[in-house]
Amino acid sequence: HMHQPYYKNLLTQEAAVPWVRLHGVKDYLDMVGILENYPLIRQVFNLVPCLIEQIEDYANNTVKDKFLELSYKPASELTSQDKQFLLQNFFSINKEKVISLSARYYELYLKKERKSEFSPQDYLDLQAWFNLAWIDPIFRQASAGLRDLIGKGRFFTEQEKQLVLESHKKILQEIIPTYKKFKESSQIEITISPYYHPILPLLYSTNTAKEANPKTILPKVKFNYPQDCKAQINEAVNCYRARFSTHPAGMWPSEESVSEHILPFIINAGINWIVADEAILFKSLKLKKRDTKLLYQPRLLKRKDGELNIIFRDRNLSDLISFVYHGWKTENAVVDLMQHLENIAGGLKQGEDILVTIAMDGENAWEFYPNDGADFLNLLYQKLSDSEIIRTTTISEYLKTHPPKSEIKRLSAGSWIFAEFSKWINNPYKNKAWEYLAEARKL
Repeated sequence: HMHQPYYKNLLTQEAAVPWVRLHGVKDYLDMVGILENYPLIRQVFNLVPCLIEQIEDYANNTVKDKFLELSYKPASELTSQDKQFLLQNFFSINKEKVISLSARYYELYLKKERKSEFSPQDYLDLQAWFNLAWIDPIFRQASAGLRDLIGKGRFFTEQEKQLVLESHKKILQEIIPTYKKFKESSQIEITISPYYHPILPLLYSTNTAKEANPKTILPKVKFNYPQDCKAQINEAVNCYRARFSTHPAGMWPSEESVSEHILPFIINAGINWIVADEAILFKSLKLKKRDTKLLYQPRLLKRKDGELNIIFRDRNLSDLISFVYHGWKTENAVVDLMQHLENIAGGLKQGEDILVTIAMDGENAWEFYPNDGADFLNLLYQKLSDSEIIRTTTISEYLKTHPPKSEIKRLSAGSWIFAEFSKWINNPYKNKAWEYLAEARKL
């Protein structure tokens, strides 16, 4: 799931923070490019439309970025305010897994911690290393120029810094075309979320929060705009069609937030399937205990507006990759995941087939892994490719041959976070924000 909030100020055309650019050079391209080495791997990538728009802004030079502007600025021309900004922000990456791997970058980090004075060369090296460190190791190794800079390590020139920054732009320009190429080869399926990644059930009505958790304290002013749900979905579909020349089959509702109210908009937009967290399944089936026999199969949502398939992710397996395995040795982590999958398969009857869904954030986990996750993914993809009992698939591919055998009569409202919405509502500050939003929406 590739997503970022919409950071660009439409009045100034400036991005408040640089995360689209930095995750763009670290996560979005290598995650799909690595599949070229593993033709048997099938995968689903969810691209949030406002992320696509922002990637294209960077590729086309139509967004301002203070971090980037101060990176380009010659170190000899930095003002005291500029220098303070660099010291506060240019160490924004994992210290143990990234900064400490470069003797010079770590030296600058320690110097900053001691509050020692930086020389002009220190600032120049900091500008270069911050932007160099964010580039995925795959791309750093593939570029002779970047390899030379890493080998040199320090005393960079302005020209060498320019090489790093121009590499950012080249990577960003390749992202969307590369996804399109892999989609057209059918190795990946691309899905979408609502355009600006809103929590659709709350957009429909903040009262929906009480359906998920009756104890929720609601804002004093109800936000209730079903038409905005429809617009967010339809604009997402338009964005997808413009980039990938086909209609999207799948949708990842923002934060896997679902409710009965939003289903008609999704169905009428021509979406065939959505994904939600396992807790929503068990809540919908009124089960108090986890039952994996019920988890590993698609379900049908048959409503008056039409039909929609829904799959549910295995929370445990998803969280192991997202939050646990980065602290393990690569080999042990992959062996453990494969063992989980083989144990699941071992419980099947002869000829039985199931769908195990691992659905997770595609950006934030990897900087905690050695080598930005490349070692883990390479080994995992090889093991999956070699397996005789496990086959990776896209959801649309699976549904063609394994349509749902059972229905869910009423889908419980909730998100992946405790199957409710308290992450975004239900405290005085968040409720006040909804009240302000309701007032602004009336204008």
